[in-house]
Amino acid sequence: MARTTFTAEVLTPEGEVFNDEVEMVSTRTTVGSIGILAHHQPLLGMLEPTELRLYKSESDVVALAQGEGYVQVSEGRVLILVEEAVDPTSLDVSELQEKLRTAERELEQADEGSEAARVAGREKRRTEAFLTLAQGGGSEH
Repeated sequence: MARTTFTAEVLTPEGEVFNDEVEMVSTRTTVGSIGILAHHQPLLGMLEPTELRLYKSESDVVALAQGEGYVQVSEGRVLILVEEAVDPTSLDVSELQEKLRTAERELEQADEGSEAARVAGREKRRTEAFLTLAQGGGSEH
């Protein structure tokens, strides 16, 4: 069944990654998974690292490994502002495993509640999510 389309735009600090008409956007916010269809209520949310799915149609889905950021839903469009959004097939498993080990070491060495602990914890969550995607596992949304 065809759904009403709307504009979805994905921006990173490096520039535009995606800008096209879609039927649905699927991602994860800090409070859980979300699917956004046309005519969704206005929304502003914080995004967690996950697999971002942009459904151009039921059979044409663009999947991206999404870093932390924000989603804004307004009339007729969804804007996703994230630190990074990359093709999951471009992720390097061994590089991510090394980044995860480094983040875990930094987290262990950081004082609890410190800025260093917050940064290391954030890097650990992002790397774990990207590693899951690189190993062929999608998100549960």
